[in-house]
Amino acid sequence: MGLIAGKRFQDPLREGAHVITGSTHKTFPGPQHGVIIGNTSEEDWKLVRRGVFPGVLSNHHLGNVAALGVTAAEMLEFGEAYAENVIQNAQKLAQSLHELGFKVLAEKNGFTRSHTILVNVVDKGGGKYVAEKLEANNIILNKNMIPGDSNKRSQDPSGIRIGTQEVTRLGMGKSEMSYIAELINNALKGKDVREEVKELKSQFSKIKYCYGDHKAYEYIKLF
Repeated sequence: MGLIAGKRFQDPLREGAHVITGSTHKTFPGPQHGVIIGNTSEEDWKLVRRGVFPGVLSNHHLGNVAALGVTAAEMLEFGEAYAENVIQNAQKLAQSLHELGFKVLAEKNGFTRSHTILVNVVDKGGGKYVAEKLEANNIILNKNMIPGDSNKRSQDPSGIRIGTQEVTRLGMGKSEMSYIAELINNALKGKDVREEVKELKSQFSKIKYCYGDHKAYEYIKLF
């Protein structure tokens, strides 16, 4: 959703979709929330609204709505730069992993055109083992099914999924992506990289692509 807002991804509404849904805590950073955006008739939109409330929701948590408003304002100002850097970081991380011998999917298409990287890690113990091994080394990512996996492999899939939206928002760039690839590789070879991960993270403690506290507060007052 953030990549669409940042004009760096396909736009479903302009491609003919009537309604799209999105979550707002990933590439559209902000509160854990959701949105429904429509390009349809007023009558159809009334059906959508009634289906949401009182159909499936009882309230809308005004605090979250205020925070979502600030996030939307930030995306208008910083969204294009943020989205561009998210994608560039994802492509750099994918390329770095590939050069280290990882089986990153979609090589012929540049590995990724979004924030997400998929890696086949069967030769490294499978998705469950890799995710847990890396988590023990302070690197958090998802085990993930990949093309060819059956539903029987849902709890121990063949792949992992890595996203770059959070590290980008912390201000990391291409050089850090190369280093993260090395940390992942070393951890899976048996090296304890916990302290190296902590040291890297300690250098990036401020959120980027956002307003300072004062300006954010001014927006919140509008709600």
